[in-house]
Parts: sequence; C-alpha cells; structure tokens
Amino acid sequence: MATTAWKGHLTFGLISIPLRLYAAARKQGLRLHQIHKKCHTRLRQPLFCPTCNRTVDRSEVVKGYEYEKDKYVLLEDEEIRKIAPASERTMEIQEFVALAEVDPLYFQASYFAVPEQAGQKAYALLLKVLEDSGRAALARLSMHQREYVTIIRPHDNGLTVHTMYYPEEIRAVSDYGRDYHVELKPQEIKLAKQLVESLTAHFKPEKYHDEYQERLKALVESKQKGREVATAAKPKLAPVIDMMEALKKSVAATQAGKKQPRRAAEVERRSRRKAS
Repeated sequence: MATTAWKGHLTFGLISIPLRLYAAARKQGLRLHQIHKKCHTRLRQPLFCPTCNRTVDRSEVVKGYEYEKDKYVLLEDEEIRKIAPASERTMEIQEFVALAEVDPLYFQASYFAVPEQAGQKAYALLLKVLEDSGRAALARLSMHQREYVTIIRPHDNGLTVHTMYYPEEIRAVSDYGRDYHVELKPQEIKLAKQLVESLTAHFKPEKYHDEYQERLKALVESKQKGREVATAAKPKLAPVIDMMEALKKSVAATQAGKKQPRRAAEVERRSRRKAS
C-alpha cells in the first residue's frame, strides 16, 4: 500500500480538486552499515560498540550488509574497490536521445558539470551540439557504491547531469491514471482552456519562494520579541456544484485581475503628462 505524502486540494481559479500526493520513486540498493570488525556489531555514532562497550577507532571499522537481524556479511574496502565498474571514474556516453522524450519522473539528483581547462573546447562543442539538436546524452556513472544511468543536458550555457531512477524504482499507485468515466462537455473544455490560457505565463522560478519558511522565521522573531503571532489566512474551498458556472466566474476573475494593473499604469501615465 502506497503511503500518502500529502493530502489537499489542487486549485486554479475557483476550481478546487481534492487529491493526494504519493512519492513517485525511491532509491533501491544494498545499504551498508558500519560494523565493528572484531565482534561484528553495528556501531553507533560516535563509533561506539555496545558489545565491547567502548569507542572504536576508524581503523577497526569495516562495512557490512545485514542479511538477517544482527547478522552481517562483512565487506572490506579493497573487496568493494575490486568490483567497482569503469563508470566509477569514466562517464561514458551510451547514446543520444531527444530531450523531449525523457519523462522528468525519472530524474533524481542534479549536478553541474564544470570542465577542466584542457577539456573546455570539447565541452563547448558537446554543449553546442546538444543545444542545436534538442538532444540529451545518456551515460553511466558510479558513485557512493551505486551505478546510475544519467542524462546530460544543456542548461544555462553549461551541462547538467541528472542521475535517474531505474524503471523498477518507479512506484505504482493503483488509482493513478485510471479512467474515471467522466463525461466532459465541449463548453466545459472550452472554458477550462480559456482559464488555463489566462493564467499562462513564462516560467520564472524567482517568483516563487518558501512562504512557510518565511512565516516560520517571523514566528521565531515574534516569540523572541514577545509579540503576538499572526495566523496565516486559510483559503475557503467551496464545493463546486455547477462546474460551468465556476469556470465562467474563474475566467472573468482572471481577466479582470489582468486589467487592473493596465488601468493603474494608464492612470500613472496620465498623471505624468499633466505634471509635465
């Protein structure tokens, strides 16, 4: 059973959609613990062995995989190094794919790739080709005792490397993507498209910030100064009984909201003309 990560409403205009969020993917792989080499006991932090009842020096530590409760297969660093693939040091491009074909669901962690001086020309050449072709490179990369498939793509005049989840790591949620057998009227679709169009803008991530953290900092400051804590306003979500009416009101509200700044700008221009 998939665990709910978040439960709430997705809203746009006056339309509110109650939903749940589930983690789309998770890491898989062997987890190695720090074990006291002498007695095979898992160590606590700081490196303390409860069996020997003493702090353990790092020279006494080996890695181990827990195959049963409190039973470990011990692995020496040299043994792990022997099985390390070539991708631990060399990130070899396997193929090129259309970037538009890659579902962001597979993206895991992101890294900036910065070239050494000797590789700057080749770096610039690969960057240029990827930018012009709309393609990305797929390569293997090993780090932290794990081998990843990575996608390399141009971004902001440089190359970014994204480690990717393997298909078996993508979770399945039984209710996700199923056919809800809902009949949509042509007029509802038309109004919904108008609403989406009226709310469409260029992607500018700098417009977004963590308001919760800002309020948390304000809460700390208020408590320090002995002031009363202001309560954040909660949105009122009324159930949508008439979808068509809600869509019409939403479109009208967004269009009116766009006209207000234009009117204010026009009033300001007229005031300037009179003053001059």
